[in-house]
Amino acid sequence: MKILPRLLGSLAAALALTLPAASQAATAPAIPADADNFYKSDKLVMEKVTFPNLYKMEMAGDLFLPKDLDKSKKYPAIIVGHPMGAVKEQSAVLYAQKLAEQGFVTLAMDLAFWGASQGQPRNAVSPDMYAETFSAAVDFLDTLPYVDRERIGILGICGSGSFAISAAKIDPRLKALATVSMYDMGEANRSGLKHAQSVEQRKKILEAAARQRDVEFAGGEPVYTSGTVHRLTPESTPIEREFYDFYRTPRGEVTPPGMTDRTTTHPTLTSNVKFMNFYPFNDIETISPRPMLFITGEKAHSREFSEDAFRRAAEPKELVVVPGAGHVDLYDRTGLIPFAKLTEFFRTSLK
Repeated sequence: MKILPRLLGSLAAALALTLPAASQAATAPAIPADADNFYKSDKLVMEKVTFPNLYKMEMAGDLFLPKDLDKSKKYPAIIVGHPMGAVKEQSAVLYAQKLAEQGFVTLAMDLAFWGASQGQPRNAVSPDMYAETFSAAVDFLDTLPYVDRERIGILGICGSGSFAISAAKIDPRLKALATVSMYDMGEANRSGLKHAQSVEQRKKILEAAARQRDVEFAGGEPVYTSGTVHRLTPESTPIEREFYDFYRTPRGEVTPPGMTDRTTTHPTLTSNVKFMNFYPFNDIETISPRPMLFITGEKAHSREFSEDAFRRAAEPKELVVVPGAGHVDLYDRTGLIPFAKLTEFFRTSLK
């Protein structure tokens, strides 16, 4: 697999705070004691499921039911989307289990082109198809006799927060929306974090992607870009380290089905530029009166995106800032993730 150096305007480097030289060690720190990405609940039944999207591609998910669920009754359901470039086993399954333990039917799914879901080429970027995966999950849940089709909510983690918003704008069946550590994948690719990427840098990325299209049309191999580094150096930025500590260590590392190396977080170069035409927060106010909850970390480098979405959204809406938490902390650190707040939000919103 060929991975080019970061072509997204060096997003991490653009924002990363400068650390003292002594702290720029090339080794990853110990896994936090409360990190539990691979949590397995003994209170639930899990079923591997597949379901078609609108374009007849098979999407894959893990369906979680409380062991004491009475299938003669109707229950609210929550669809959980994983971070951009990840797979459902990275963060989404954890959230789905924790919420299912509170009495919800939950579905952690792989977005199209990622994990066990179909889509070629692998790791392709298609914001529209990502949003479609949420709607396809509603189609599937609507067929389950124990799911109340009028009480289906969605939860998007990291990039899936922006895809969930995109889906909710055009799918009124999604009755409540929560995001955690949300990235606006469009703005992050157009302008970088804190608007640190210039238009000229953006144009260079577009030129590189266009040249690579010519290579691949002529039969060349795909090239992957951005994503999480595979090794740390003394020059690694704090954001690179933050993602490395999750995606490239036993804390959260997953090899997707059919893959022989660690390709999570690496989209194809030719497709990644599709994000530059992605404006998920435009018309976000039209989701109202369906409620929205935005959760971000106090120290999260992505905090700007949750705050921007909150400003633009109409009531009812709520912004929760988790004290002391960074971006990746809210992927798996069960001591920091406000599961009680999520439970309260969905119970109230999906009454």
